[in-house]
Amino acid sequence: MRRINRSFMFLIILTIVGWTGNQDVSARVLDDTNVSKRQDVEASRQQTTGTGDQGLSEEYHGHKSNRPETKLKKPKPPASNNKFKQIQLLGINDLHGQLNVTRKVNGKPAGRVDYLAAYLKQRAAENKNTLFVQAGDMVGASPPVSALLQDEPTIEILNKLGFDIGTVGNHEFDEGVKELLRLINGGTHPKTGNFAGSNFPWIVANVIDEKTGKTILPPYKVLKVDGMSIGFIGVVTTETPSVVVPSGVAGLKFTDEVEAINRNVAELKKQGVKSIIVLAHNPGSSGPNGENPTGQLVDIANRVDDEVDIIFGGHNHAYMNATIDNKLVVQSYSYGTAFSDVDIEIDPKTKDIVSKRAEIVTTFQEGTKPDPEIKQIIEGYEAKIAPIVNRVVWSTSVPLTALQDGNGESVLGDLIADAQRSAMGTQFAFMNPGGIRADIDAGDITWGEVYTVQPFNNELVKMTMTGQQIRDLLEQQWGTKTTMLQISGLTYSWDPNKPIGQRVVSMKLPDGTVLDPNTPYTVTANIFLSGGGDGFTVFTKAQNKEVGPLDLDALVNYISAQPKPFTYNIQNRIQKVQ
Repeated sequence: MRRINRSFMFLIILTIVGWTGNQDVSARVLDDTNVSKRQDVEASRQQTTGTGDQGLSEEYHGHKSNRPETKLKKPKPPASNNKFKQIQLLGINDLHGQLNVTRKVNGKPAGRVDYLAAYLKQRAAENKNTLFVQAGDMVGASPPVSALLQDEPTIEILNKLGFDIGTVGNHEFDEGVKELLRLINGGTHPKTGNFAGSNFPWIVANVIDEKTGKTILPPYKVLKVDGMSIGFIGVVTTETPSVVVPSGVAGLKFTDEVEAINRNVAELKKQGVKSIIVLAHNPGSSGPNGENPTGQLVDIANRVDDEVDIIFGGHNHAYMNATIDNKLVVQSYSYGTAFSDVDIEIDPKTKDIVSKRAEIVTTFQEGTKPDPEIKQIIEGYEAKIAPIVNRVVWSTSVPLTALQDGNGESVLGDLIADAQRSAMGTQFAFMNPGGIRADIDAGDITWGEVYTVQPFNNELVKMTMTGQQIRDLLEQQWGTKTTMLQISGLTYSWDPNKPIGQRVVSMKLPDGTVLDPNTPYTVTANIFLSGGGDGFTVFTKAQNKEVGPLDLDALVNYISAQPKPFTYNIQNRIQKVQ
């Protein structure tokens, strides 16, 4: 569900550059004279502390705030061997354009890219032989400071920091391969103009253009550091097509990661390269001391060629620092709140890595000054978008959160589903919880806050589904993982003790009428879900599909039509049988 609508972006950019046409609310054009004092204060606060109190530190939004490893005493690193080359790798993953967002870790402020930059520069100063690497999802699901400018600000900052190499994550495909290649190679976008692109190479070995049969990017790259050749291979999870809107991956084939890695390890071996590192946008996690490693990264580490020395992971925003089959496997959370500091030694005689160790460092703001150059860049972009994001659209008397209760329902899920059903005039609506990226705090609601909740700008789709198809759809919530759809227009009960595929007990209309398996009903879902996203393939069998407005517009309009301030509570539409 990962795409920015073009017409929407056109309106945004026109606003930024000072369009003088009609100042219609639907076009999100704001007269500066209408900006309240409260908004001025908010803009100032955001420029110094990020989105602050917008509720972005919750675990259910993909941020791990409890980090036990930060409380452990760090072991003293072993003394370096002068016979070997000392090289440092500083890695990040899953930044998601979170340039100006502060989060809480163990109760303390952490994150923001200007603080991350300060940490990276300080560590790089300790070893002249340092490489900056990234393991995907640098962009996509980004806050307005990056997303409203086609994520070009994020690439610019990675360039400024001097990143050396990276791979793609699933979110890099949000707007399709053409836009991905524009961000990497440079080119002109009709809304933002010309962009120089990335200063560093991007690699991926398992994404194939079906027309050419070749990888969309180079599969590997050899970098020389202090005379030593280090081979990097990139891969992205083969699950990408199921978590990206179909148009984003059209014409692409995602092949097995291990096969792609081993094929390119063989190529590197032919070239005499023995120090090999994989940048894998695949999930994994471990305990603070490397115990109990789990996830796809474990399987990859066990199956890839033993010439691979280190694997940087990503995708599930977790901590990982473990040795598996003599391969060091690391992942450093997400959103710029941490980075991986990997120290390696290479034997100049054998050209191989002979020792490796890693530390996952949380970017606490306390005791660190933000990097002034990066801070200035962020503030420049914030100033461009301030009139848009700081416009107050309404107010709420209660927090609106995506935290699901024991039944699988949330306040914000109910609100968004109601907004989408209202916008399309259907009987039912379904919303995927992964598309709800933030909470809304009590008080004034800014356009920027609503955008941060739904940053993908997907069109809504009206369709027809039978009662049986709706039952089959709800049964798909319990697969390899549980994904509870947020609903509007119906109620249902489910029994966790029943077998998967038979858990839905009853489905009813608001008046208590049971859904008829053979009756067609009108349904709304975003374009990601309607294409079978998140494994909800029953949507692909729906009939009479019609594309409607953006989900973001639907939510803004619905909120603005409520009493002021309004209250929203969980509607008890989903009931788990006790």
